[in-house]
This record gives sequence, C-alpha cells and structure tokens, in this order.
Amino acid sequence: MSRTVINPDTVFNTVQYGFSQAVIVTGQRRMLLSGQVGVDIHERTVGPGLQEQTEAALDNIERVLAAAGGKMAQVIMLRIYICDTVREEQEVIAQALRDRFPADPPPSSWVIVSGLSLPEWLIEIEAEAMLD
Repeated sequence: MSRTVINPDTVFNTVQYGFSQAVIVTGQRRMLLSGQVGVDIHERTVGPGLQEQTEAALDNIERVLAAAGGKMAQVIMLRIYICDTVREEQEVIAQALRDRFPADPPPSSWVIVSGLSLPEWLIEIEAEAMLD
C-alpha cells in the first residue's frame, strides 16, 4: 500500500487532535470495518468511562484488522460517534488517537450523537483500511 498524508498549512492543525486532514492511498484491498464500541469478546461493556471504552474500541479495530492480515498503520479513515453526555471529554479521544497513530494519523470525522445502541456506550468508531 502507498499512503501519503496531507496536512497543508492553509487549514487548521488537526494532527494535534490525533488525525490528519486527508490521505491519498493506493493498494490491493480496501477493508471497511463495522463500528466498534467498548466491549470485550463476551459483549460486556469494559467500563463506564470514555477512556476505557475508547481504548477497547480501538483494540477491537486492531483485532479485526489483524484477522485480515492488517495493522493500524493501514487505517485510512475513522468515523467517531461520541455521545453528547461526554462531549466535553474529547481530549481523551484525541490522546488515544495520538497514542495509536503517532506518525501520519488517518483523517477522521467526529460526530456528536444523542446515544448509541446501548445506553452505557459512549463511543463508536468505524474504520476503513487499505490492505496490501
């Protein structure tokens, strides 16, 4: 896969929040992942907080990618759905993204929603990847 991240200085700096403005990719296989939430393999919510749910959702993305022979560095887009009740805690998400994507993070959209499928879920993350 060829991947070129675009972060022009003519728009605001999104890398500080853990994502890039755009990415140009070429590759063999495009992978679309279902939204991942903060649950473990037994469908138990990992905890009540945004940080633990964000980490678990990203862990789940990593596991799904690995099942197809992929890795986090091949993620080309994230869509992040954040419950309104935790909208003031978005730095937790930004830090998790900076940790998982320390160089050339993928672009992302962050959407505030009134709720997710279960009331205890605070975040859902969809991903797209370009696999070799």
